[in-house]
Amino acid sequence: MRGEGDRHILLLHGYMSDRTSFYYQINFLASAGFKVFAPDFPGFGRSAPLIEAWSVGDYAEWLKKYIRSRGISRPHVIAHSFGARVAIKAEAGYGFAKSLVIVGGAGLVKERSPAYMRKVKAYRLVKKFAPRFAESHFGSSEYRALSPLMRQSYKKIVNEDLRSCARGVNAVTLLIYGEDDAVTPIGEEGAVFHSLIAGSTLVSMPGGHFCFCEYPRQFNDIAIKFIQNNN
Repeated sequence: MRGEGDRHILLLHGYMSDRTSFYYQINFLASAGFKVFAPDFPGFGRSAPLIEAWSVGDYAEWLKKYIRSRGISRPHVIAHSFGARVAIKAEAGYGFAKSLVIVGGAGLVKERSPAYMRKVKAYRLVKKFAPRFAESHFGSSEYRALSPLMRQSYKKIVNEDLRSCARGVNAVTLLIYGEDDAVTPIGEEGAVFHSLIAGSTLVSMPGGHFCFCEYPRQFNDIAIKFIQNNN
């Protein structure tokens, strides 16, 4: 926790990241008169490792308990990528946020291409006879870097489509995407979330998936104006 006052901001980091990804936002927001909370999700950063595979819903329930334990009241939320999945799920479930700033938001299961399905079939076949080889040669580099338990959790997370949850978001929402974001492109993820979240605003800015780190001053200016207008 950083800062003082009765205006609360909650920062939710992305997958395989931690609260330090918000280095440029924490001090800025605290100096702007907000009390800033930036937890490490379980399994990341300094938090305890998971003992079972968690879904987005499990993280949303953990977030509810975290908010209560810290006495956080109607926070403004800045959520990146996986953190946006949790924020959207939680907001649809129990309406905790005063406003949402989603940056590089993820959470859509896209139609599987024939090439993707062929790769899945190959993986399943190889896994029957050489499981170690399959795990080390198939999937993204992000997936291969995970422990076996975290891989199970990762599968649960990326295979949950959050369209219905996005429709249930009532908090005023700003969607920010980097112009060069190849992980969650604005024309795909951003445009769809904008169509699903009633009254949301969609903007682009320079940078990629971590545009808030690459161009912190520009991101902070956009975010603080939105938050102050909805305080």
